[in-house]
Amino acid sequence: MSSLEVTAPDKTSHPDLSELSAESLYEKCNELARNLWWSWHTDVVNLFRDLDPVRWRQLDHNPMALLREFTPERLAERCTELVLFTRINQAYRRLKEYMDTADQSWAATNAGVLGAHPVAYFSAEFGIHESVPIYSGGLGVLSGDHIKSASGLGLPLVAIGLFYDQGYFNQLLDIEGYQTEEYVDTKVENLPMEPAQGQDGKPITVAIDTRDGQLLAKVWLMRVGRVKLYLLDCDVEGNSPQDRQLTSRLYGGELRTRVRQELVLGVGGVKALRALGIQPGVYHLNEGHSAFAPLEVIRERMTDDGLSFDEALREVAQRTVFTTHTPVPAGHDRFDGGLIEEHLGPLRDQLGISYEQLMGLGRVEPQNEGESFCMTVVGLKLSRRANAVSSLHGQVSRRMWSHLWPWRVEEEIPIGHITNGVHVPSWLAFQMQNLYDRYFGSNWMRDMGSPETWEGIYDCSPGELWETHNALKNLLLEFVRRRVSRQCRRRGESEEVVEAARRVLNPNVLTIGFARRFATYKRADLLTTDMDRLAELVNNSKQPMQVIFAGKAHPADEPGKQLIKKIDNLRHDPRFAGRIVFIEDYDINVGRHLTQGVDVWLNNPRRPLEASGTSGQKVVLNGGLNLSILDGWWAEAYNGENGFAIGNGTQHVSDEVTDQRDAETLYQVLENEVIPLFYERDAHGLPQEWIKRMMNSIHTLAWRFSAHRMVGDYTLHAYLQAAGGISCEMSMR
Repeated sequence: MSSLEVTAPDKTSHPDLSELSAESLYEKCNELARNLWWSWHTDVVNLFRDLDPVRWRQLDHNPMALLREFTPERLAERCTELVLFTRINQAYRRLKEYMDTADQSWAATNAGVLGAHPVAYFSAEFGIHESVPIYSGGLGVLSGDHIKSASGLGLPLVAIGLFYDQGYFNQLLDIEGYQTEEYVDTKVENLPMEPAQGQDGKPITVAIDTRDGQLLAKVWLMRVGRVKLYLLDCDVEGNSPQDRQLTSRLYGGELRTRVRQELVLGVGGVKALRALGIQPGVYHLNEGHSAFAPLEVIRERMTDDGLSFDEALREVAQRTVFTTHTPVPAGHDRFDGGLIEEHLGPLRDQLGISYEQLMGLGRVEPQNEGESFCMTVVGLKLSRRANAVSSLHGQVSRRMWSHLWPWRVEEEIPIGHITNGVHVPSWLAFQMQNLYDRYFGSNWMRDMGSPETWEGIYDCSPGELWETHNALKNLLLEFVRRRVSRQCRRRGESEEVVEAARRVLNPNVLTIGFARRFATYKRADLLTTDMDRLAELVNNSKQPMQVIFAGKAHPADEPGKQLIKKIDNLRHDPRFAGRIVFIEDYDINVGRHLTQGVDVWLNNPRRPLEASGTSGQKVVLNGGLNLSILDGWWAEAYNGENGFAIGNGTQHVSDEVTDQRDAETLYQVLENEVIPLFYERDAHGLPQEWIKRMMNSIHTLAWRFSAHRMVGDYTLHAYLQAAGGISCEMSMR
């Protein structure tokens, strides 16, 4: 695939910004900050950081907040001191060129039909950058990477989500290691967004009818490169005090809050598109949270074109793509009939269908009055193109939802798969990018989807790759020490403990990272199954290892919180002090440091419950190796020479036996494969076989698991068929 993700610097002459007014300079910086394009261009990130490195870190890497602390005159003075004018000029020009060249992009050649009627991409969360806290974890980061790559490919796409002014939550561990949650109001003025305007030039507010009155939502516009992200916000005058708080928190509250949020996202999102004058050719529902959207589109078709409900449903379903991410039954939202009638009753009246018909759309067995309304079921029924997010997840999903198509054998269930990928420029360390630039050629990002591009890694000298990796590892350890010492000080621990935290971990020791949501099936404590054996691994006099943990548990997940407490309290055990650490408040920033700096990324979910997992794909880009259960993406990635596998891809019918068996295998792989290979050095101190495995990982995996490849697959195998109105059900396999 080809894209204009990276534009070569223009060598033509331009006036120096020093000749411009302070106000003009300030406006150029502000325009850069107001498009999240900056967040995946390291040179622009560094430009903002250089203005004030201390405040940059304190402000969570937020250029909008940073610029608010400067007057135009002071900014001009600072730019003069640091000789930043040329860098600002170049960054500003590159942004303008990027925005103006969509007609030269990959999508302009390969997806022209979407130009008039774009893809509308719905998701409950978007993880774009840590300074925009409207995400909780993997689903949000995947959505953020999806729209960034859509931007890079020039794909006509608009995104729809919700604005959470308190985000998910800030995680704080108390002195006992127990997770507590802190919610902080986000300052809208510090975010790169503005009120979205309708065709009449006025700010948009949409109204959604329910049985107990209207819900109102205003619409914000956020620019993510070439993609416009529209966020609905219920903090609107005219809503009840309770409803004004409806979109305050992501995944907060009880079922009534959840169904109202999903009503705003789905029905409100479609109404917002109409107010904006956008007529999508494709509706992409990223998970079941937005599955009410097709019902509102059906209502539009019935009202505008006089279609019957069945006719409108058939046409809308042809244009709808549904992606499921959840192989765990408890992860699918379900609502009782009372909540559905309260919130969809007025829409049901306009659709001209009965309560039983509406409930049937959300049930596997339509006539089963004891079955609740499932958002995944309605998403599957109202789409003609459905996919899971890895090959194995596709198998699991076809089995899980086979009862929806009882006349078909499992292999013919119309749920295919498109394996997730990651946005390379967002997750690739600056140091690794410089290395790739030298060996792959300056335009390698335009061809990142080609395996031939990545063959250049074998031209890199082993010593140079190893030195680059170690530089990133040292940056990670510095970051961990800062964070852990800050945690200790906040908890009121002694100066001795704080000082010890500043010295945790050793750059010469094999460093393993584990970071993800602390759900019990992800088994964060698998490594601690045998504490004595773990202590032997950590304290081996010749070949030790150390582990960095991070992750949040859902506020209502008590077992998950107990896992965090168990791991954090290992710091009190002298066998593990300084060698096993837990970093609180896992977010994109923590994830970036970890995935760029660890030697090994550990992932040991209970197979087959990991739908895909993308954190390990970020590690690949930066030269780290994966040590994982053969689940999710790793089940189709591991080839025996590009990382390490735990087990052989099978699981026992008993979870207890599976856990015991996987723990034993994990210890054996560490003892017999990972640790010996890491410490096997040549006369120059280089682990040649380890480095060879790093190169194999980069060459075989980086091109396959990029978000550019993923979005290209969605375009070629889902969006174009949906936009063309092809009537056959398509399996994306």
